[in-house]
This record gives sequence, C-alpha cells and structure tokens, in this order.
Amino acid sequence: MTNEIVLDIETQSAAGADYAQMRISVIGVYFYATDEYVAYEEHEFNKLWPRLEHGGRIIGFNTKSFDLPIMNNYYPGDLLNLPQLDILEEIKNSIGFRLKLDHVAESCLGVGKSGHGLQAVEWWKQGEIEKIKKYCLDDVRITKGVYEYGVKYNALAYVDRLGGRKAIPVDFKPKIAQKTAINLTMPF
Repeated sequence: MTNEIVLDIETQSAAGADYAQMRISVIGVYFYATDEYVAYEEHEFNKLWPRLEHGGRIIGFNTKSFDLPIMNNYYPGDLLNLPQLDILEEIKNSIGFRLKLDHVAESCLGVGKSGHGLQAVEWWKQGEIEKIKKYCLDDVRITKGVYEYGVKYNALAYVDRLGGRKAIPVDFKPKIAQKTAINLTMPF
C-alpha cells in the first residue's frame, strides 16, 4: 500500500449514456505515499496526472466503468492502462452481481456514505464546490476503509434481502500482469 492511490469523482451532471460528454466537478484522492487527502477541481487536474502516473495502483469503486473513462476526457492518454483495482469489479467477479458502495461499507465498516452523487450535481449547479469536495473525500475515505478491510480479511460483506450478513471472498493483491502506461504529461 505504500504508493497506492484511492480515488473517486463527482460529475457536473447526472450520468448519461455518453460518458465522452460528461464533465467532472471534483476528483477526490488519497495518496498512501504521503498520507494525504486532496480534492482537485477541474482547473487543477494537470497537477494530478503526474501523481497518478508515478504512483502505484489506483483503487476505487466502479472506476473501470465510470470514473476512469470520464477522467479520460481530460487526460492525454488512457488511465485504464494504469495499474488498478476496481472493488466493484472484484465483488461482481466473486458473487456474480453488483452492490452499492454504501451497502458494503455499512456491513464492513459500520458506516454509510454521507450522501449520494445526485446531491453533488445539485451542489455544482448552486456553486457549492466545498460541499462537493467534502462529499467526494468522504467517499474516498469509505472506499479506502472498504479496501483495507478486504486486504485484512480477504473478504468483504453485505446484508442480503433476508437480513443475513454474507461474506464476499476477495483477493486484493496486485495482479502480476498489470499494464503499464506511457507517461504523457511530462514535457519533452
């Protein structure tokens, strides 16, 4: 975990069918290497790219299908080529269906999310950027907690429809054949 990075994004509008048209309001990030949480606004993304390129594995919840494709609207390369762990993908591979971060966090950590993404869209419309940053970094903290729980126990948990707590076997160790990216933000 020494140089891994946990991230989450908030968007300026509700998710639509065409991610190529979507804009980001905030990217929230936790850097294990420096033990810091940072919220980047749209005009600051250029400061984030080198940190992602030189960091370790990117960790998130639904990052491969949502966060990284939308972040690619801003990035000069393909963030999907960087080493990564998508916790939602691991859950689906383990139990055959998707779960919300909120449900997994409540079962593993005893805490839920502080809101939902549509609130962040409303805050964007109202110009309340600090609320978006706080909410996004709260999601990063929860994602980090779920990740660390999975590392510690090689399992996550959820409550099924009958109210029973169920285990989700996971293996969050880095895969050997991780792709590497070409550094595209360094000046030549």
